[in-house]
Amino acid sequence: MATGFTGASDADRPTGMMAAMRLGAPGARLTYAVMDKPRPGPGEALIRIEACGVCRTDLHVTDGDLPQRRAPLTPGHEIVGVVEALGGDAAPQLLGRRVGVGWLGGTCAVCTHCRRDEENLCDAAEYTGYTRDGGFATHVLADARFISELPKGIPATELAPLMCAGLIGWRSLRFAGSGRALGLYGFGAAAHIILQIARQQGRRVYAFTRPGDMKGQEFARRLGADWAGGSDDTAPEALDAAIIYAPVGALVPQALRSVRKGGRVVCAGIHMSDIPAFPYAILWGERSLCSVANLTRADARGFLALVARLQLRVHTQVYPLTHANRALDDLRAGRVAGAAVLVPEPPGAVSPDSVG
Repeated sequence: MATGFTGASDADRPTGMMAAMRLGAPGARLTYAVMDKPRPGPGEALIRIEACGVCRTDLHVTDGDLPQRRAPLTPGHEIVGVVEALGGDAAPQLLGRRVGVGWLGGTCAVCTHCRRDEENLCDAAEYTGYTRDGGFATHVLADARFISELPKGIPATELAPLMCAGLIGWRSLRFAGSGRALGLYGFGAAAHIILQIARQQGRRVYAFTRPGDMKGQEFARRLGADWAGGSDDTAPEALDAAIIYAPVGALVPQALRSVRKGGRVVCAGIHMSDIPAFPYAILWGERSLCSVANLTRADARGFLALVARLQLRVHTQVYPLTHANRALDDLRAGRVAGAAVLVPEPPGAVSPDSVG
């Protein structure tokens, strides 16, 4: 049994036990650990987790695509749970509320970017499930300033993917502009949410999947895509904008060839393989190429308020927390239709043989 708390004073002593799936080193399998549940420090909230989505960024963290920043680490940043305890200086009205925790876990609040309302670009930012422990667990500590109130009446398993796939998807959709013909490259958790929003905005949506992924293309059509095909196919019309969710740099020149003059290509991932050289001719004509980096608390407030008014169906594949490795494997192999979500089992209720 692992322990994760060493405080000595009565005020610091833990109030029980928690469990987590922990990453020891990049490329390693997650291991199940039971540890002391800590008390929140100043400005922190201790959250009992109801569900945590499994994001492609979690793959980049566990596979080592992103440089290791903490070890051991609990991944996961699409968290929905209930505030169980608060540290000093945290807003008392949060106690007992269902809240969401996303990728941006804290900022310095004083750098040039933070002062310009660009907190997503803060060089000293903290990231849930990367620089601080995340939601592949029964409990998580979060900076109370960076948790979000959630719309009511939606199950936790459907809310969880909104905390990153939905939020990054929303920010990327806004970056794409108001064009009516939109291409989505990589049809995973984010794209399946944004397709529904774009259709409700009256846009025409063209979904590009891995070549030969007929199930993914059929899934996109069921959700309302006007057309679905492989990423090596050509859309029926020139696109006003394209959003690339897949971490594949080779898609950038393909998307540039698909957008009209004056169109825009948005790269929405935190990691992407190298972009191959391409002729200037496919960028010329006032086409533009940009990236989306993280998100802001304003993004969360705006998007979650919008969710309450939209008709969204978040498709999920639910796994017990102890099957986090299996969920990551399925996501890596493209076997998840929609979003993968982990649901915790109580600490001590798990047999070592059940950990997958």
